[in-house]
Amino acid sequence: MDDLDYAILSLLQRDGRKPYTEIAQVLGVSEGTVRNRVYRLLEEQVIQIVGQVDPYHLGFDAPAIMGVSVHPTLVESAAEQIAAFPETSYLLMVSGAYDLIVEVVCRDREHLANFLNHSLRKVEGVQNIHTFLILRTLKADYEIRPKIEENP
Repeated sequence: MDDLDYAILSLLQRDGRKPYTEIAQVLGVSEGTVRNRVYRLLEEQVIQIVGQVDPYHLGFDAPAIMGVSVHPTLVESAAEQIAAFPETSYLLMVSGAYDLIVEVVCRDREHLANFLNHSLRKVEGVQNIHTFLILRTLKADYEIRPKIEENP
């Protein structure tokens, strides 16, 4: 990755739908260069361009984040099972008090309760679940600043 790749990434993180012509104009390169670079970044799975949805606007009133402790020998298989649930929107393997952090999107509290009792708790190896109901999203910024500017 070079400076041009980082510049393209920076612009796409702010607006994933920004036309290649505009990116090219801002960066002083051809549209074809931008198109080829973006295609390569997509192929190499450096970026994924998706639409970010606010679950509340779609009627999902019970999004939650859960810290899940799993028996050490079953973390990988539990993660695979949890990732397959349609309610799971984000899944992280972490260090610390929990083994997995799971973000789920549920229609309402009844749906959340059913998910906890009939899906998540039945995953082999799950030992403890700490659930945090999301009341309000105050920031959802997925912009990563991949290149740290050096101090002069």
